[in-house]
Amino acid sequence: MGGSLRYRGLRDIPAGRFYWQEQRRPMVQEQALERPATLCHISEEFGIQRFDPRPHPVTGEPAVWAIESAKLRNYLLPRDCPRVTFEAAPETAAADAARFLNGSPAVVAVESVWWERIRTCRLCCYHLPPATFRCIDDCAGYYISRVYVHPLRSETIADPVGELLRRGVELRVVPNLWPLHDAVVGSTLRYSIIRMRNATTAPLPDAADRV
Repeated sequence: MGGSLRYRGLRDIPAGRFYWQEQRRPMVQEQALERPATLCHISEEFGIQRFDPRPHPVTGEPAVWAIESAKLRNYLLPRDCPRVTFEAAPETAAADAARFLNGSPAVVAVESVWWERIRTCRLCCYHLPPATFRCIDDCAGYYISRVYVHPLRSETIADPVGELLRRGVELRVVPNLWPLHDAVVGSTLRYSIIRMRNATTAPLPDAADRV
């Protein structure tokens, strides 16, 4: 079952507090969860032969980062592209699911100013061995390794938009992410918010009037 591509304005997205700090999920202790059979790392750089731990921009702790395949949809975009991604969780209120998802199993929302870069980008998906990785965020699907990792294989994703839609995801294109950001953060949805420091830095002037 394929996904869908929607262009949306601000209607039906409630205006909330507009602020410019990037939303950061609190880091949790490494979890002893069952490791997936393989983990993935998405990059716009091709031909990487070894992934070395790099300092985290917040904690400073060096690590190699990877994503479980079920959450790969959140990363099928240019690295610096801001995005608001969300899905229903067992605790999600029915009203929130109907209001935000509208029948979609998951939504990846981006700004229209990024559309051309999204449409034309090529990505490389590296498959990494899971042995040295530990889960640090089960909700977002984040795994880290404290030692270097050699990829098992790689594949080119020449059409990231098509890949998103094949995964059944709704790719939602909006003029400004901040109203949706504030609404999702205040909801009961399960969400992951990435690179919001690169989003449009001010809401549209009449945003409140158009909600």
